[in-house]
Amino acid sequence: MFRLFHNTNFPFLRYRKVTYLISGSVVAATLVSILLHGGLRYSIDFTGGTLVQLDFDQPVEVQALRQALSGMEGLQSYEVQRFGDPSDVVVRAQVPEGQEEDSGDRIEARLREQLGGLEFEVVRSEAVGPKIGEELKGQAMLAVLYALGLILVYVAFRFDFKFGIGAIAATIHDVVFCVGAFSLLDREISLAVVAAFLTVVGYSLNDTVVVFDRIREDLRAMRRMDYEEIVNTACNQTLSRTIITGGTTLMVLVLLYFLGGEVIRDFALALIIGILVGTYSSIFIASTIVVDWKRLIEDRREKPGGKPARARAGSRT
Repeated sequence: MFRLFHNTNFPFLRYRKVTYLISGSVVAATLVSILLHGGLRYSIDFTGGTLVQLDFDQPVEVQALRQALSGMEGLQSYEVQRFGDPSDVVVRAQVPEGQEEDSGDRIEARLREQLGGLEFEVVRSEAVGPKIGEELKGQAMLAVLYALGLILVYVAFRFDFKFGIGAIAATIHDVVFCVGAFSLLDREISLAVVAAFLTVVGYSLNDTVVVFDRIREDLRAMRRMDYEEIVNTACNQTLSRTIITGGTTLMVLVLLYFLGGEVIRDFALALIIGILVGTYSSIFIASTIVVDWKRLIEDRREKPGGKPARARAGSRT
């Protein structure tokens, strides 16, 4: 079997306080970014409305399209953006409820009337009602929550409860990182992106379970070693597999991002971020939490009544 690293002994767990600080800082930055942006930026899959993608025969100014749509009856709000090439443009519009289906045709007719000599082709036209959008948003959130709940049950049953806590913490950490990255980059959260987040959940869990399996094997074979040393040894033993698996997956995703076209770019971006963070969290979050959780339980067992030493000292005075 090919191994990238042989007999490594990196002290991963020695720096867990630093990694906790880094992860906590990124999570805080994510929350600040979401607040500053007024919430996450959802696609029409969740907000409802109309999306029209146009392919012009020559580069076109976005401002000219905005002026052409200005004052159009039935448009409550709209947004015009480039979609990759200078000749590709996407129009997203909020329209009154019940007018989503025919608003795409009306936007096309308006642009042909106002732009005159510019020729273009409608690549795609999508319409989603606001009620359906809200339902999809709720179902997407439930899908993520169900996935996290099942992960806790599965890992706690297969290993131990503290392993389940570590796996859940790492998975939530990965999803928050992905959502935060999209907020910081001001990218839309669409159904495809949610599918990527769920894929990241599965990938991260698989990576974490591989490390946990090796920890369990080493706990049986190295009974006399310190628990932290055993966990650190397991992380080093699985390091080659983790990097090779993550690296080969990233190669494909990077190619998808740059060559797969604009439609799949956000999906590939979410997976790229998720694979990187998932590889990091399986060692620096999941495994370290297992060690710290075990120490916390042992400390409570050693203290009478399970109370901290400070509380017991105060009770004697």
